[in-house]
Amino acid sequence: MEKFTVLEGVAAPLRIVNVDTDRIIPKQYLKTIKRTGLGKGLFSEMRYSDDGSENPDFVLNQPAYRNAKILVAGDNFGCGSSREHAPWALADFGIRCVISTSFADIFYNNSAKNGILLITVKPEDLEKLFDDAGRGANATLTIDLERQEIRGPDGGTLHFDIEPGRKHNLLNGLDDIGLTLENEGAIDAYEAKLAARAWA
Repeated sequence: MEKFTVLEGVAAPLRIVNVDTDRIIPKQYLKTIKRTGLGKGLFSEMRYSDDGSENPDFVLNQPAYRNAKILVAGDNFGCGSSREHAPWALADFGIRCVISTSFADIFYNNSAKNGILLITVKPEDLEKLFDDAGRGANATLTIDLERQEIRGPDGGTLHFDIEPGRKHNLLNGLDDIGLTLENEGAIDAYEAKLAARAWA
């Protein structure tokens, strides 16, 4: 998993509340178990018209936001089913951070395990971030995980909270397997001890 340290990039404003995982990645994309290739299906029902052409009104189709790395979203982002394809699609598109006032618990956990930082902010702070994001490519946000700061284009700084274990994992690029392998020496020693006892 890629480490998350400092991320600087354009933030796309998605002023929609209750965006569920089916809107993030519709069901027809769930046939794969690969984590790659799902970016094309991200928000597909909003991004594309029935004939497959791009919807020019959707934020990620607008020139300023095509390479957005950050998403500023409405309340209760990631609600609905527990599909892990949703964070896979966000990551494959290039979104590494989502900022909102609230997230569904399962989506929150799945995102962290896939290297995506979810930041919860107060409603008034979200409004300011929506304003910043609305300025397009002329205004970038900087997310500093070590300092737990969001730095705006005008020099303002917003502190955010994160659980220490989750922060450690993101900073070090550790998913569940990587976290287990941090104890590889102790695991090998235990296995060797068991093997020696079996042959004794």
